[in-house]
Amino acid sequence: MSSGDLQQAVPFFSVHDIERTVRFYVDGLGFLVTKEWRDNGKLRWCWLERDAVAVMLQAFWTDGPHRNVPDGPAGVGATVTFICRDAVALWRGFVARGVSAKRPFVGNGMWVTEVRDPDGYLLFFESPTDAPEETEFPAD
Repeated sequence: MSSGDLQQAVPFFSVHDIERTVRFYVDGLGFLVTKEWRDNGKLRWCWLERDAVAVMLQAFWTDGPHRNVPDGPAGVGATVTFICRDAVALWRGFVARGVSAKRPFVGNGMWVTEVRDPDGYLLFFESPTDAPEETEFPAD
């Protein structure tokens, strides 16, 4: 039974160095910062968008009563899959902008390219294809 209330799911990533991570998403992956919150002039949270998707980033609190820095890497076990029109074209753009993206391969009827952000969050960009399973995109 659906009421139609759900509209969007937005990944919310806590990050160690928000300025560095924002640069990665903006300069490397092509997102735009559309909302932000600053605390005493320091960027603490932001909302990034690219096309119809969004991602939120928030800096870990490193001290005080809200301290929440993990002992290990932040992104362990977290994966987000972005379904797109052309994962191969995105991969080419990412690589051209210096992002370490894995060469696309076919899995479950989708071209898949994989990117890991500076905090270890795993991002998959996938698009439908009828190429055979496990095909790897050829080197340019």
